Amino acid sequence: MTIIRPDWLLVAADQAPRRGWSIRVDGGVVDTTGPHVELAARYPDDEIVDAAGHVVLPGFVDAHTHLYGVLAHGIPPPSGGGPTDFWSFLADYWWPLVEDALDIDMVVAATDHGCGEMLRSGITTFYDIVEAPGALPGVLDAQREVVERHGLRGLLSVEATERAGPEVARLALDENTRHLRASRDHELIGGLMCWHTTFTCSATYIREAAERARELGASMHCHLNEGEHEGRWAAEHLGCSTLEFYDRLGVAGPELLASQCVQLTPADRTVLAERGVRVSHMPLANCEVGGGIAPVPELVDDGVTVGLGTDGYIQDFFEVLRGAFLVHKARRRDPAVMDARLVLSLATEGGARALGLERVGRLEPGWAADLQVVDLDLPTPVDEHNLTEQLVVWRNRRHVRDVMVAGRWRVRGGEVIGTDLTASRQRVRAAARRLWERP
Repeated sequence: MTIIRPDWLLVAADQAPRRGWSIRVDGGVVDTTGPHVELAARYPDDEIVDAAGHVVLPGFVDAHTHLYGVLAHGIPPPSGGGPTDFWSFLADYWWPLVEDALDIDMVVAATDHGCGEMLRSGITTFYDIVEAPGALPGVLDAQREVVERHGLRGLLSVEATERAGPEVARLALDENTRHLRASRDHELIGGLMCWHTTFTCSATYIREAAERARELGASMHCHLNEGEHEGRWAAEHLGCSTLEFYDRLGVAGPELLASQCVQLTPADRTVLAERGVRVSHMPLANCEVGGGIAPVPELVDDGVTVGLGTDGYIQDFFEVLRGAFLVHKARRRDPAVMDARLVLSLATEGGARALGLERVGRLEPGWAADLQVVDLDLPTPVDEHNLTEQLVVWRNRRHVRDVMVAGRWRVRGGEVIGTDLTASRQRVRAAARRLWERP
């Protein structure tokens, strides 16, 4: 058993920070928390980890990422120039130059690199979505081996779509089905049944994906209204909003995770709230593709479960927290919107709930011992009233000293255990070069 003794313990975002409290870990879960003196007296034989000058808080949950996305960082633009809107981003850039050119080795290199980067950033749980027609079948088996080696809590899926033809469409659903069955009893690895969007998947295909998910007792995922394109497409081709269409299909419910949700009609928001659809929010990536800013404060007020994600764009999760903290204040012209406690909640327990995970995202007794130890050497005093805001605004991944997942140390002293980050960086750089140079 291990007792971690920080200056501050932040059990959960909705609780006040506790000065001079320790946390005791037994196996893969939190056993108890309490004042330093009390726990030391009760458990004199436990290992003590000194975390003076630090705060212990729940590990972050990246509720939506594309780990292969790192391979596109800095990629030469298409011959006709860069994207001019969201549709051209997909049709002229992302699909032909990135996703359609991926193979298993590229995805494995990106996953290995991404796992190390996530751990350094305090991320203990993530959901990755890969669309790579050339990596089917077998891509999720290859990814699972990498994630197991790094010891992260990871959900994996293929973004099934009909845009690349019927054979790829079938292979993608089958890949998700096999992975869900293979990981059913895994301690840390799981998955979702995932399809892309209404404009790349027919109603029949979406229904089949949903039926498979229900047979397996799995959650479902789709991208939804990342920009203006899908909403306009749905109105023109389906005669309703995107979420109204999903409601008609019978897939809009608590088992559905809808990512992005940037451009929403009033009808869409009603379906999200009334049907209990979960949402993942990518504040930085939405800005990068020009999609807009999702109405997350309004969704939270509506009672929608929301988590935060990187979208495979900027891996330092503290930057994602800052993005969520700042962009909505600007959009709403209200500095009180998206306060630090709410942002931290979406980054931890909110993300876990969005992914359908239980007892993840808080450091209560009986909950998963997924935590991070973060340096608090700040230029101004840290106190109960400002600790959470200081974390959200002034910390980044270089301040993460230690990370634990399911009671096992994965980062100590800023070093990812059992991982050669230099070699990982070299492999992903070589994979990126190979992607860029493919005809």
